[in-house]
Amino acid sequence: MTSSQPNLSPVTGRRIRVLVVDDSMMIRTIVARIFRDEPWIEVVGQAVDGLDVVTLDVEMPRMTGLEAIKKIRAAWPPAKIIMLSTLTESGARVTIDALLNGANDYVAKGTASGSHELPIPRLKHELVAKVRQFFPAQTLTPRLVASSPTPAIAPVSSVGPAPLKAVRHSGTKARRVVAIGVSTGGPSALSDVIPLLPANLPVPVLLVQHMPPMFTRILAERLNSVSPLDVREAAENMPVEAGTVLIAPGDYHMRVTRRGSRDYIALDQSAPENACRPAVDVLFRSVNEVYGGATVAVVLTGMGQDGFLSSRTLKASGAYVIAQDEPSSVVWGMPGVVVRAGIADAVVDVRQVAATILKQL
Repeated sequence: MTSSQPNLSPVTGRRIRVLVVDDSMMIRTIVARIFRDEPWIEVVGQAVDGLDVVTLDVEMPRMTGLEAIKKIRAAWPPAKIIMLSTLTESGARVTIDALLNGANDYVAKGTASGSHELPIPRLKHELVAKVRQFFPAQTLTPRLVASSPTPAIAPVSSVGPAPLKAVRHSGTKARRVVAIGVSTGGPSALSDVIPLLPANLPVPVLLVQHMPPMFTRILAERLNSVSPLDVREAAENMPVEAGTVLIAPGDYHMRVTRRGSRDYIALDQSAPENACRPAVDVLFRSVNEVYGGATVAVVLTGMGQDGFLSSRTLKASGAYVIAQDEPSSVVWGMPGVVVRAGIADAVVDVRQVAATILKQL
C-alpha cells in the first residue's frame, strides 16, 4: 500500500499513522479498511519518520513477528507495536514472547471457539481502541472520512476521578500479601518485577493480568522460568502460600477466601467488571476482606480504571499502594487514576517496583 497522505510529524494536531504488516492479503485489507473508517487514524504504506503504530502478524513465513519487532525497534524506537494473534497454543506462545520482547499490545484475530471466521465488529472495536489508547485525544486532528456505516469512536478522556484525601499510615504494618493489577504492557512490566522478588519472599503474590484463556498459563510459565519464585496460573481451591505467585486464569475472576486458618483461591465466571474478566477490582476487594491493611497493592501499566475503586478501599483499610509512574508505563491509565486520586503511597519506575515492595515486607 502506498499512502497519498502527507508525512506528518508526531506533533500536536497530528493523526495516528498505522502500518499494517501481515502475510495474508485478506487480513491486510480488512485491517486497513477498519482503520480507514476512523478519522483519527491514517494507514500508511511504508515505515518512515513519523510512524506511530505497527500492526504485526505473529506468525509469518519469511520473517517471524519477533524478528520484525527487533527491526522495527531499531528503525523507529517510539513506534507502538500491536500483535495480531491467533487464539491457538502456538499463537499464544509467540504473542507472549513478543510482549516480553518489545511489543506493546495484541488483538486476537479469531475466536476462542476455534472458528476461522473473522469477527469483524469485535476486531474493529478492539483494534481502534488499542491504537487510540496510546495517544491523548487532545493531540489528534481528524481527517475527513467518507460516509461510513459505523461512527467513529469518541476521543478517549484523560480526565480521571476527582482527587481523594490520602490516608496517612500511623506506622509500618506487618504485610501479609502482595496484590498486583496490570493490563496493557503487563508482560514486559511483570518481567521487570516478578524476577526481582526473592525465593524466600515471606508473603504470597496474587496477580490479575487482563488476558484471555491460555495466554495467562503461558505467561505464568514464562515468568516461572526466569523467577526464583514459584509462578503458576491459579486454580480453584489452590492454597495461597508464601513464596508463590498466582496469576488469575483468563476468563475467570479470582478471589482469595479464608477457611479456618488457611487461605485458598476461588474462581468464578460472574459478570465482567470494567469490561474485564478477570478484573483487578474483584481480586482487590477479596484481598481487602481477608487481609485488609496488611496488603501491599500494586497497580501497573494498563488502559482504563480497573483497580481504582478497590485500591481506594484498600487504602482506607491501611494498605500500602504502589503505582507505576507514567514514563515507564505503556499506557498510564490504571496507575494514572490511582495517582491523580491521591491514593498511591509510592509512584515509581517499573524497575523500582520490586524494591519498593520489599521495603514494605
